[in-house]
Amino acid sequence: MRILLVLFAFLGPSFAKKNVLLICIDDLRPELKSFGADYIHSPHIDALAARGRAFTRHYVQAPTCGASRYALLTGTYGPSGNGALFARANKIKNPSLPGYFRKNGYTTVSVGKVSHHPGGRGGSDWNDDSKPEMPESWDRHLLPAGKWQHPRGWMHGLANGEIRKNAKDMDLFQSTEGPDEIYPDGPAVNETLNQLDKLATDKKPFFLATGILRPHLPFGAPAKYMTHYQDAKLPPIAHPKKPEGKTTWHGSGEFMKYNRWGKNPNTDPDFAIEVRKHYAACVSYADAQVGKIIARLNKLGLAENTIIIVWGDHGWHLGEHAIWGKHSLFEESLRSPLIIVDPAVQNPGTSTSSIVETIDLFPTLCDLVELRKPDFLDGTTLLPILKDPAAISDGTAISYHGGARTIRTSTHRLVKHKNGHHELYDHTSPEGETKNIAEENLGLTKALASKIK
Repeated sequence: MRILLVLFAFLGPSFAKKNVLLICIDDLRPELKSFGADYIHSPHIDALAARGRAFTRHYVQAPTCGASRYALLTGTYGPSGNGALFARANKIKNPSLPGYFRKNGYTTVSVGKVSHHPGGRGGSDWNDDSKPEMPESWDRHLLPAGKWQHPRGWMHGLANGEIRKNAKDMDLFQSTEGPDEIYPDGPAVNETLNQLDKLATDKKPFFLATGILRPHLPFGAPAKYMTHYQDAKLPPIAHPKKPEGKTTWHGSGEFMKYNRWGKNPNTDPDFAIEVRKHYAACVSYADAQVGKIIARLNKLGLAENTIIIVWGDHGWHLGEHAIWGKHSLFEESLRSPLIIVDPAVQNPGTSTSSIVETIDLFPTLCDLVELRKPDFLDGTTLLPILKDPAAISDGTAISYHGGARTIRTSTHRLVKHKNGHHELYDHTSPEGETKNIAEENLGLTKALASKIK
């Protein structure tokens, strides 16, 4: 017994605790082969889905980067704007997800876009060390901007160091010959690999979060990823018309301000196909970066003791409801991929259709590494679903943006506006989120509205 105790002390906390690798992918709708998009080339993420549990009905708390990442990184519902984490930084009540792991003996590192600002700093160019986005969270928070000068330039960068000044002067999409490093994710993922090498020698367990930028606008990726889609047949856009009545529809302002060569995908079907193919190329580029990270994890012998999470920060419309972007409370903005790989997963490779939320990840990770769950969390552990893909969650997901909030059940979505207007959609009907049935279903409307905080 004494020998075992001495051995445990020598090996340190990593002997007892599993590592965590969190991969955040920006603007990634469930546009993956493992999630049913047959024309998408995503072998590396698909391989993780085959090893773990894919959640096909995972919903984010907000259809915008900052607020969605706030929910991920705090385990709570919160503000709906991109400045949510910076606002929290001025008045911290509870530890963040990485902060909680750090307090419990983990080395915590972030690379790329994990919080809203790549690298996690404020200032005019997002590189001011005196303005951390998440104080008391990271031992190291890194963003190698490379040719893109600074994190702000990296965030909207195109090939070979091109940064966004006026979006109207920057192309909406691009496919340039060259290695992965000619686009912003290349050097950031290389730094992730460097950090894995360092963490492998650390006696402490690690919590490593890495944020992949693509497929965020503008849609730029090395030309080799576009070859998968040159002759691809894409399915038609579902319900492509602008909705009637009061909704959270918007005019795709972020998308439309880029140089579109005088074209509009809502009125030009050929251009719409071009846009969708370039988005797909960016998905394949992001998938390749995931592949590099997993390959290094395997090479270092860390895979068996590391929980792997792939998380999309929100969805993205590709013409549904005549929207090209996020920022709506429709299904396309709120549903995103979630995959968890861990030995706790039973029947790996079997997906689940149970409705889950981003806020569920904090308590789930606590359970998987056997840490006490803090009492301030709003989410529910996903451990039962990891053990049984047919296990039922509480069956609802809450999301919010601007002046409206929404609740998703297994059959319906209700949107509640500040002025008392309601939208109710039946997902068992082919009409889905195109026909508001709130008036003729007042009982259900009131019942669901009462559940929205």
